[in-house]
Amino acid sequence: MTIKEKIEGLREELRQHNYRYYVLDNPSIDDFEFDTKLSELIRLEEANPELFDPNSPTQRVGGGVTKNFVTSVHKNRMYSLDNSYSKEDLLDWEKRIQKIVGTAGISYTCELKYDGASINLTYENGRFVKAVTRGDGVQGDEVTANIRTIKSLPLVISEDFVKDFEMRGEIILPIAGFEKMNEERVVNGEEPYRNPRNTASGSLKLQDSAEVAKRPLDCLLYQVVTDERKYDTHYDSLLAAQKVGFKVPDTITLANSIEEVIAFVEAWDEKRHDLPYETDGVVIKVNSIQLQEELGFTSKAPRWAIAYKFKAEQVTTVLESISYQVGRTGAITPVANLAPVHLAGTVVKRASLHNADQIEKLDIRVGDTVYVEKGGEIIPKIIKVELAKRPLDSKATAYATHCPECDTELVRTDGDAKHYCPNEFGCAPQITGRIQHFISRKAMDIDGLGGETVDLLRKEGLVTSYADLYELTKEQIIPLDRMAEKSAQNMIAGIEKSKEIPFEKVLFALGIRFVGETVAKKLAKHFKSIDALLAADIETLVAVDEIGERIAQSIRAFAEEPSNTALITRLKSYGLQLQVSEESLANQTDKLAGSVFVVSGVFHQMSRNELKKAIEDNGGKVSSSISKKTTYVVAGDNMGPSKLTKAEGLGIPIISEQDFIDMINQ
Repeated sequence: MTIKEKIEGLREELRQHNYRYYVLDNPSIDDFEFDTKLSELIRLEEANPELFDPNSPTQRVGGGVTKNFVTSVHKNRMYSLDNSYSKEDLLDWEKRIQKIVGTAGISYTCELKYDGASINLTYENGRFVKAVTRGDGVQGDEVTANIRTIKSLPLVISEDFVKDFEMRGEIILPIAGFEKMNEERVVNGEEPYRNPRNTASGSLKLQDSAEVAKRPLDCLLYQVVTDERKYDTHYDSLLAAQKVGFKVPDTITLANSIEEVIAFVEAWDEKRHDLPYETDGVVIKVNSIQLQEELGFTSKAPRWAIAYKFKAEQVTTVLESISYQVGRTGAITPVANLAPVHLAGTVVKRASLHNADQIEKLDIRVGDTVYVEKGGEIIPKIIKVELAKRPLDSKATAYATHCPECDTELVRTDGDAKHYCPNEFGCAPQITGRIQHFISRKAMDIDGLGGETVDLLRKEGLVTSYADLYELTKEQIIPLDRMAEKSAQNMIAGIEKSKEIPFEKVLFALGIRFVGETVAKKLAKHFKSIDALLAADIETLVAVDEIGERIAQSIRAFAEEPSNTALITRLKSYGLQLQVSEESLANQTDKLAGSVFVVSGVFHQMSRNELKKAIEDNGGKVSSSISKKTTYVVAGDNMGPSKLTKAEGLGIPIISEQDFIDMINQ
């Protein structure tokens, strides 16, 4: 046997032992024997460095130091899930699905919603190559070295699975491991960690992977993402993943009706407290991958999946005072300052009171004993007041009349739930908030510049608007607190690189009220330049698909404010992309203008996403459901029978993938 064969044999043997110990919980050798084999492999690898393998079992001990985590764009976007809180919500979700794909034979998978940190794992030729945090769903931080230390995660996959794929999962900290870590911290005189979820998430960003390796992290997997057509259902793909070594919990269940889904939810609402890890709900997915593709996504979430959140834990505490926060748009949010109380694993000191109407509706007063819960178990909120414990000298809450930051009198327009500070260009939180929005990942994505630094720049008088960022110099930045030459260089480089950001993101970054990420894309595509957009009147704006009166009025208000037009003029002079690039325009036509397409089935020359992009690039609109407004259905293999029946019934032309390609190439 050659040295190479001996090393590869040891690696495979140790992988199998790892799998039996950390996934199956059924070890076949004792710890001493395992450590002996691992030590032998370490010795052989050190003596033969040319045979190094990053996915060797020896690399799980960590040791690599990552000073800066690289931002990595997800190949396939990681969407969030719509939430439900009742049986009625689940029944409504099923009705929405049936409206698109019909009522026949829909089955579902039910999976516990693991409470940890979402991760996307990339495998090429069956070998682990990259791990990226969820981030904002479009891009996240690469944490490959830290994830490699998790012993339950397979680093090499056998050939009877798909070759190239992404594996979605949750990095968790089992309750027993978390409690043991805290016991050790208390013995060492250190502050104990608050909860497993935050500790797991924080572990992924530790710079020393050897420290990560010491933590009992685990990885529970819930989705295979691949272009290969090997499995017809989500359930089958997870069972296959489980067989080749991924830790897919056995609690996953196939349900043939929404009634079976509800039964699963009710059962686990009781049993969840007996689990070795934390869970806050159930994720329900349409099982058929073909139906998933037919249902598609909204701008934020898949239509084929929904999260059922278990009822939130409630506690009582005392409302000590009410303060008011100012957002970047000037919106005022009242905040309840509470006597500290433990709730769902964290100490809660503050809760949102939403607006004046909510305070009046609940008759919330300082000194009240209030019931607090976490909305979706994330954001604390006050549910009700314990009137029996109200102090005798209690006084009704008088809502703030002036801005807590700049003392400007607040305004409230008809039909608006919020009060606003109108001092847009003189109110410090609004100035800072607009710049923070401008530099955020989904907007200008400026590296080397964070929220605290923005506030520092404003306090030092270096910026009063986002346009001022483009006049900053390294010499101005270096003297600031916690700044050095390298960090100043990185900031200036990040600001300069942002000039390459495409128009649709710049438009979102401007912070026009009601113009979110999706609306900005529609407006950029339609008007193609900031000048054309700001010159459009209300009628022209409302004529754009999905742009309503409220958005149109907000754009006009922005355009008519002289300080805003001055900002735009400055941004142009700095070279920002305030129109669609010539390269993008070259790939766009109006050939399909006015046409609405529904895409269904499996395609061979183009992926579904490429096909949809081609429709939009040529002026057409993509819809997920067939209606009288549909112009064409582009049908691939295995098109959903319900869509086929509906299209034929409405007399809508059904074209092939090649027909479509010929249409846009004419």
